[in-house]
Amino acid sequence: MHTRIPPPIVTFFFLAINYLVNLIFPQFKYSTNILIGFLLILLGMSILIYAAKEFKKVQTTINPMSPDKASYLVTSGPFNISRNPMYLGMVFIILGSGISFGALLTPIFIVSFMIYITVFQIIPEEKVMSQKFTEWSDYSKKTRRWL
Repeated sequence: MHTRIPPPIVTFFFLAINYLVNLIFPQFKYSTNILIGFLLILLGMSILIYAAKEFKKVQTTINPMSPDKASYLVTSGPFNISRNPMYLGMVFIILGSGISFGALLTPIFIVSFMIYITVFQIIPEEKVMSQKFTEWSDYSKKTRRWL
């Protein structure tokens, strides 16, 4: 596997950069920024927890650094909609945080995060899954990578 940085660390990095850049660049402020941001963060956390429960249900590894240790291809729950609901949850957390900060550059960080995670995490994971599980081909054809 090519990745060396765990996705939660990558997420925190993007959150921190988004916050720090927000201190330099102009902000957008509305009375609902914090509420909308909080709801999006809550949605992201809910997606992450729901996906993690699906892994626990089938007793397979949740460790994104060791996809080769997966014993089961999870396709239920949020995995019916996205092949990567945990990373999608992280996107919602970054989006919600950016809206809470009033950070105008949040879309740039979201796109950058998605590109980074796709190249350095998702593609290597998918390579392992395609070699490990015969049902991967059908699953990847019917379920989108992100949404």
